[in-house]
Amino acid sequence: MQPQSLAINSLNLGVLDMVPLLPGTRPEQAVQWAAELARQAEAWGYTRYWTSEHHDMEGLASSSPEVLLSHIGAVTTTIRLGAGAILLPHYSPVKVAEWFHLLAALYPGRVELGLGRAPGGGPHASMVLSGNFLQHVTELPQKMEALLALLEGTYEYEQTPVIARPMPDQPPALWMLGTNRKSAEYAARYSTGYVFGQFMSEQQTEEMLSIYRSHFQPSTRMDKPRTMVAVGAVCALTDELAQQWAAHISLGDPAVRASWLVGTPAVIADRLRNLQIKYDNNEFLLVTPIPDYEQRLLSYRLIAEAVNSSQDSK
Repeated sequence: MQPQSLAINSLNLGVLDMVPLLPGTRPEQAVQWAAELARQAEAWGYTRYWTSEHHDMEGLASSSPEVLLSHIGAVTTTIRLGAGAILLPHYSPVKVAEWFHLLAALYPGRVELGLGRAPGGGPHASMVLSGNFLQHVTELPQKMEALLALLEGTYEYEQTPVIARPMPDQPPALWMLGTNRKSAEYAARYSTGYVFGQFMSEQQTEEMLSIYRSHFQPSTRMDKPRTMVAVGAVCALTDELAQQWAAHISLGDPAVRASWLVGTPAVIADRLRNLQIKYDNNEFLLVTPIPDYEQRLLSYRLIAEAVNSSQDSK
């Protein structure tokens, strides 16, 4: 896998959807809204739709990204399909490789495999899912090496080749997601792209991106570092309305909350441009957990229109 060449002026936006299950909503409705968001995002010019993995969390319906992405691919045509993230400590590397090889065969050139180190749920859910999570985290380097070999078709078990079939012509693009130094170092060591979760981290974005870039080890998989930043964004036609929408979101620690982009389309487009320059980063994932599906769609549309307009004027 080779990183794509990005024009200096390009600003690529993606959706990071946690598939919220709002009060009074059935899971069937929540996943229908996820598909609608992906379809609309594609029409508005978003380059990727990623979905997260969470377990036994009452307000989210996103436990199996690999399943949801299969459906999203079927109702869209061009938008990239990504996991943000598959929580590798829980799983056998061969199964992860098989999931995403099959997705890549279904949707050639569109599939992105984002990997994470978090449990994705409470301790009891983690134990039920895979047993001792902390032990699995210590095994992550071995799992990463196995997964890379499986994705490249070079894995052997007891000196016998094991192939994660089907082997697609275009393998999934590989990313590591995280909110701290460890994930940046993993992404650099294994020459994957790196997604920094600014929307939920107290760490300084510039510092984490710098760690990744300075430690990056080129390989045939990726010859130079490639970054994305996931940011919280709430957009409305007026600043007052945007602030009202944001007030209904649980944004956590004030230090993290301060990094969120809240305001009118022009303001958010300008702030994204400034962050693009500040971080030397052309790709952003937008997280918009407004507790209203229609308002959430509107926020994504307004941001896309403002960014597209600013790019067209250059």
